[in-house]
Amino acid sequence: MNYVDQLIIRFPELAPQKDAINLSVKSIIDCYKAGGKVLIAGNGGSSADCEHVSGELLKGFETTRPISNDELEKLSKYIPESDARALQKGIPALPLTSLIGAITAFSNDVCYDLSFAQLVFALAKKEDVVLAISTSGNSKSVTSAAKVAKALGVKTIALTGKTGGELAKVTDITVIAPADATYLVQEYHLPIYHAICAQVEREIFG
Repeated sequence: MNYVDQLIIRFPELAPQKDAINLSVKSIIDCYKAGGKVLIAGNGGSSADCEHVSGELLKGFETTRPISNDELEKLSKYIPESDARALQKGIPALPLTSLIGAITAFSNDVCYDLSFAQLVFALAKKEDVVLAISTSGNSKSVTSAAKVAKALGVKTIALTGKTGGELAKVTDITVIAPADATYLVQEYHLPIYHAICAQVEREIFG
């Protein structure tokens, strides 16, 4: 049984979102195989979720993801073999929320609402995925980032709640937590993105 199926067993109210969750998994796998990266945007509690998602993707989550013998040989020329063996395969993921210098500079010089849009415009390539997290689906800074991604031909995934808001209108894939209150939406978001990250890891690394 895969992680998405397990998620639905634990949270049967998420069954209507199963197809969107599976499409999210596929999109991230396709992105990785194409040499792309996941760009993640969100505000407040969702900003913390951006960091959390990137942490699950950049290193081993449910498995240790050992490096290949070829990588081990190359690395061991520069660092001790024991250190090289400790490294793990990563899925490139960048929480845009971590780029504080760029965000505050753009916010000060232009406006905050377009800060993530600016970062997507500067960083995104067609093989990437933009993961936009907003509990209401109406955060202007997040929806603007998704719109810029769409304009650039970059795949977009929304993780939201309530009715999906503006994000549901502009993203390729929308996963909607079945709740209205912000804290309840966030309580669903964590198991959803855990299942996505774990399933991506399983399908890429076995």
